[in-house]
Amino acid sequence: SKPRHERRKKSTLMSFNFRSSSRRLSSRTISSSSYDAKVSATPSVNEAAIKKMFASYADEDDEYIASMEGIAKLGEDIEIDALEDVRILVLLWKLGAKDKPAQINRDEWMKGCAELQIDSVAKLKALIPSLDLGFLDETAFLGFYEFAFQFSREGTHRTLDKGLVIELMKLVLVNRIDQVRIDSVVGFLENQNDVNRITLDQWKQVFSFLNEVQDVETDYDEDGAWPVLIDEYVEYLKTKK
Repeated sequence: SKPRHERRKKSTLMSFNFRSSSRRLSSRTISSSSYDAKVSATPSVNEAAIKKMFASYADEDDEYIASMEGIAKLGEDIEIDALEDVRILVLLWKLGAKDKPAQINRDEWMKGCAELQIDSVAKLKALIPSLDLGFLDETAFLGFYEFAFQFSREGTHRTLDKGLVIELMKLVLVNRIDQVRIDSVVGFLENQNDVNRITLDQWKQVFSFLNEVQDVETDYDEDGAWPVLIDEYVEYLKTKK
């Protein structure tokens, strides 16, 4: 069995930045040419309409990005609650919002809308039913699960506040993992007073554990490359038996 210190080495939606995002990212100087996304023209979408849509959500002080205020307006326009509805996150993931946390830039929007064949709010609304997490297969869900963490980061922080992770976990794992197990992990994290922030690796390993280990007595390998947080969760589970 490897020493614990060696194994350590292996190791409300969007409230994340809505309330703090009023502290906007500093405005950047962007050449006008970079405003035009290099999107292949397709006969079924109106590129000018896509660009106009984005302009309605873009920041006042930086027309190249739409941060959380604009994303909140997007939620209003398509009639889903951007504070509580996970589908807004799924939409941003499908649109390819990955350059920086808590925002989507103009190029991402143009490319994503062209790929999804969307050039109006009406078409965005029509897409909503397909944004249900139940439509994602295992591979797609893993991609979305990592995106949910990365998009929720604030500024240059590489970790998330534990409280935010708990709320995000409740949101993205529902109907994917048994609710009793979600509640168990949440209870464990809430009682870990020495844990304040969660890394991306820990975030991913929590899902791997919940997906792979049904019985800690038979399925859990103590010598496996689980992060210490998972080791501690297993000990927590054993004390609850």
